Amino acid sequence: MAQNQLFDISGKVAFVTGAGSGIGRDAARAYVEAGAAVALVDIYPERVEALEEELRGKGYKALAIQADVANEQSVKHAVEQAVEYFGHIDIVLNNAGFCPSDSVEEFGELEWNHTFAVNVNSIRNTSKYILPLFREQGHGKVVNIASIAVSVYNTGKYFLKDTYPASKAAIVALTKTLAARYAKYGITVNAIGPGTYKSRMTEAVYSNEQRLKEYSERVPAQRPALPGELNGTILYLSSSASDYVQGQVIFVDGGISLL
Repeated sequence: MAQNQLFDISGKVAFVTGAGSGIGRDAARAYVEAGAAVALVDIYPERVEALEEELRGKGYKALAIQADVANEQSVKHAVEQAVEYFGHIDIVLNNAGFCPSDSVEEFGELEWNHTFAVNVNSIRNTSKYILPLFREQGHGKVVNIASIAVSVYNTGKYFLKDTYPASKAAIVALTKTLAARYAKYGITVNAIGPGTYKSRMTEAVYSNEQRLKEYSERVPAQRPALPGELNGTILYLSSSASDYVQGQVIFVDGGISLL
């Protein structure tokens, strides 16, 4: 393949969960700017409908889909909608997530189960209905959003949690097993471990100057991530440039995973 085609995703279709805000919204914008079409999937329809309007207004191909990714039938319907509209799916960005503030002494069973349903079961659901499509067409890219929480467990009193890291560790394990199973079909499955990015889940951090200062002081880069700083890694793992990369977790965190 020519070097100038390695990162080319023109004509591809990306299925993005949690597309209504934060990392998912940034990634959706990056995908269309790189030539792909996007299925914008989120539980909050007004958010993806606004993004759909924005992207279409700029001449890009986008479809807003309301879905609860923790619900298998909802995901099945979302995949069917995307395929009916675009004709195929080439990339899935499993980004939807939930992050409770808790310790094992404080949270209840329902909160634990909900965290795993959104963070882990959602990937099982998209995998069940999209991986067979990838296998049939002989190619596909799966990019799972994990977290530095699988590597750095104590980033200060405001950030120490129990349920969230456990669910993200499950994502890493699932990434590796799926990569091993589906590599022979031309499918790559990898994950990204972001540091702190501005999103709905991190509003409590970004709105509190002391919390943000404490986190930034622990990061070798001495700051949280800026909007869009994850896009390069997402596009790499979504393109032919990563065809021989399997089951890896790439940390994009300003260096905090080095501590």
